[in-house]
Amino acid sequence: MKRFLIVFTALVGSISAAYAEGDIEAGKAAAATCAACHGVDGNSTVAIYPKLAGQHASYLEKQLHEFKLGMQSAGKEGRYDPVMSGMAMPLDDAAIANLSAYFASLTATPGATPEDVVEVGHQLFRGGDPERGLPACLACHGPRGVGSSLAKFPAISGQHPDYTKAQLEKFRSGDRANDMNAMMRDVAMKLTDEEIEILSKYLAGLH
Repeated sequence: MKRFLIVFTALVGSISAAYAEGDIEAGKAAAATCAACHGVDGNSTVAIYPKLAGQHASYLEKQLHEFKLGMQSAGKEGRYDPVMSGMAMPLDDAAIANLSAYFASLTATPGATPEDVVEVGHQLFRGGDPERGLPACLACHGPRGVGSSLAKFPAISGQHPDYTKAQLEKFRSGDRANDMNAMMRDVAMKLTDEEIEILSKYLAGLH
């Protein structure tokens, strides 16, 4: 836990606004293409596609830039996805900033947490497991799961469990490796299949 708090503090103290502030109206006009997967209001109705509504613009920008890098580097750098990397390739810095600002301006629809995962999910999210060196999720994502715009840590509350589960599994396997200092990979490596399932469902209703 101490290591994660130190890294988090260092990141917040050193990260500057790397991208220009986007134009929400311009982003809205360009977002029609995104609606097929992510919904007309940024709240996808298909659980494998993430809700983008209300997500930090800084995080969305980072991911879009890294989807481009994933394509440009043939998957060796950034974040490669056969669909999203292709969608991001034609976007310039301004278009990325505009889309990110637009989706950040929207309101995410709330999810629900099944009763049978509340106890264990609450413990993992708020306390982690010190014996295994597993930090609490709230150390970076905050007590309500809203993340940090400055540090580009995403809001994870209210997200589709299927999407959250898939990302944790990708971090654990190394298929996704665009996390700073391998922070999420270190966390995911310590999680069992059952814990990933529980956390994903718990986060869906966190608010």
